[in-house]
Amino acid sequence: MTISLYDLTVPNYLQALGGASGFLRKGLEFCEKEGTDPDEVVKSRLAGDMLPFSFQIASIAHHSAGAIEGIRQGEFRPPQDPGTRSYSDLQRVVEEAREKLRNVSPEAVNGCAGKDIVFHLGKHQLPFTVENFLLSFSFPNFYFHVTTAYDLLRLRGVPLGKVDYLGQMRMKM
Repeated sequence: MTISLYDLTVPNYLQALGGASGFLRKGLEFCEKEGTDPDEVVKSRLAGDMLPFSFQIASIAHHSAGAIEGIRQGEFRPPQDPGTRSYSDLQRVVEEAREKLRNVSPEAVNGCAGKDIVFHLGKHQLPFTVENFLLSFSFPNFYFHVTTAYDLLRLRGVPLGKVDYLGQMRMKM
């Protein structure tokens, strides 16, 4: 069986973004039930030297829909999070990423295979092939930020489980 670059990326991004959309919804419901301002969550951190929840969510979108856009353009930069987004803004960020990915064709992604992409980090440029960028850089970052956002909600008491993290699995029917 041959598996394409599209098959390795876009469906996995969509699954995890669906999970994130769901746990964000549950987070909002929890805040409403507890009488907590959901925008307090936006600033929360696991540790003082880690970036806040808002950055975690922005990075989820950036390392999924943004990564696909990056491979098509041949360059990628760190996400720009102004730190001024509200909880509902962050929910929109995830939905917009999902929508962008739903509109990406397999041909658009597969056509990037074998090409080069450069990650610009300040004055540094890190060269990758598209496959190595997606599988060794973007994917690990994507799942790190999804997990961190999930953990921040769990830390605040939002009743989430593994199924909330997994999203809609692609089972044989």
